[in-house]
Amino acid sequence: MSGTTKVAILDDYQGVALQFADWKSLPPSVEVAVFRDTITDQAALAARLAPFQVICAMRERTPFRRALIEKLPNLKLLVTSGMRNASLDMAALKERCIAVCGTESLHHPTAELTWGLILAFLRRIPEDEANLRAGRWQRTMGEGLKSRTLGVIGLGKLGAQVAKVGLAFGMEVVAWSQNLTDARCAEIGVRRVGKEELLRSADVISIHLVLSDRSRGLVGAAELAQMKPTALLVNTSRAPIVDQAALVAALTERRIGGAALDVFEEEPLPAGHPILSCPNTVLTPHLGYVIAENYARFYGEMVDNIKGWLAGAPKRVIG
Repeated sequence: MSGTTKVAILDDYQGVALQFADWKSLPPSVEVAVFRDTITDQAALAARLAPFQVICAMRERTPFRRALIEKLPNLKLLVTSGMRNASLDMAALKERCIAVCGTESLHHPTAELTWGLILAFLRRIPEDEANLRAGRWQRTMGEGLKSRTLGVIGLGKLGAQVAKVGLAFGMEVVAWSQNLTDARCAEIGVRRVGKEELLRSADVISIHLVLSDRSRGLVGAAELAQMKPTALLVNTSRAPIVDQAALVAALTERRIGGAALDVFEEEPLPAGHPILSCPNTVLTPHLGYVIAENYARFYGEMVDNIKGWLAGAPKRVIG
């Protein structure tokens, strides 16, 4: 390709994108700009991105819907971290003949964070760490995992990893999803149950589903009402799988034991959001995939994808 190619790296919250890949290995004609903030105003976002031929998107931090895509006349290549991004309007991108490429992604970081959240909640780690720093010694009483029931909703790669750790802790592990089979459960060593039985029996419920029309709102007021009043709900998948208003109400009224959440319907989570004032919660800012090894893979393959596209041979094409 001739002329200058402008590349935008979006939503670099930590300011590390340039450290995790050799962006200088791109041809001299490529100009790279990094943006650390997330713009939600569509007009302002379109104005910022209009000059760029290439956009590198980190996960689903900035959605690309038709209305935005139609305001980006120079866009030729969109690279996303991961090989799936539900916030991209693939039909609109295809109509514009915009190439879409992805990157590989590690699965274990989210499973590991899931257990960090579970242990943090049940052993009251954040609370007692704050107590210790304030000079207060042993003010809470934690709960153990052995012999309790873990309910895993979705037994794919992530759900299976979480289930196996539960078994290692000596928990009884049950699982459910719409298409789950006895054979899959036997492979992992867990018991398949109906959705209602999982909700009623589990002490810890962990969600590991891809967001789709079928999973959106899967856990609503009715499902929360079926849970034990002491049960913990963990969501490291996607926020819309759980009805957020219903969850806030259940937590506020203490109808469930608590929630450990890494995902939210609006990210970054705005100050004053109702979930921030809910009792019995452990909250993290969508850290499931945020480890150095994943970032090195994401940004390294983004650079590789741009090189391939410039050479006329796009790599890791999505759709």
